Amino acid sequence: MIQLDAITKTFNPGTPGEKTVIRNLSLAVESGDFITIIGSNGAGKTTLFNLISGAVFPSAGEIRIKGRKVTFEPEYRRAMHIGRIFQDPLAGTASNMTIEDNMTITAKKGFRWPKISLNRAMRQKFADQVKTLDMGLETRMKVNVSSLSGGQRQALTLLMTVLSGPDILLLDEHTAALDPSNAAMVMEQTQRVIRERSLTTLMVTHNMNHAIAFGNRLIMMDAGEIIVDVKGAEKQDLTREGLIQMFADTRKKAFENDEVLLST
Repeated sequence: MIQLDAITKTFNPGTPGEKTVIRNLSLAVESGDFITIIGSNGAGKTTLFNLISGAVFPSAGEIRIKGRKVTFEPEYRRAMHIGRIFQDPLAGTASNMTIEDNMTITAKKGFRWPKISLNRAMRQKFADQVKTLDMGLETRMKVNVSSLSGGQRQALTLLMTVLSGPDILLLDEHTAALDPSNAAMVMEQTQRVIRERSLTTLMVTHNMNHAIAFGNRLIMMDAGEIIVDVKGAEKQDLTREGLIQMFADTRKKAFENDEVLLST
């Protein structure tokens, strides 16, 4: 589904501010993979997502999605196949519009949907889809999204993203700004839609427990490189302590990122 071959990304090359954030990274993502990605701040996790989505282009290497070379294809073209959800719950919805109007915008993206008119049948279809969130929002379709909680907005963003029909879902710390109960609710919804729609998913998280508990494969990044890559039975047997030890064995130093170590 995704193939990265010897990708390097250097910002501000040839200047005093030159910085290489991804270093000769190769990664093959199979259809149906759910990969959790963890690492310290500055490890290159978000840049990796930016490269996959087309928000930035690599300095070297090649990117393929579904077997097609997209190395320098712009983000709006790749959006036909990729849905991305960010950490900020405000980023995925229009605050001053109703739930119904937000759903209409999603439908009019036209990735998998026909052209629509907001008639009674379409309103009912939107309500039925929102009802799957099991949050009672189907009775509030005409209220502005600004009145929703952060967890409700992120759940709605997740629904809108998958309804646009992507093959690949990029989750960029999408529960980090939520309190524990809302984070658990959004992760439950996330697992459900991934399973129901057979989405290939990559999830960046600072929550080591989430990284271990979810998905079929775990990647740890450091200094722009993949230093741990486990899947299957090996991942199922992972513990926080074991993962920290893997980092120490590979890098010959202690894992010291407090945000990751303290997240539960």
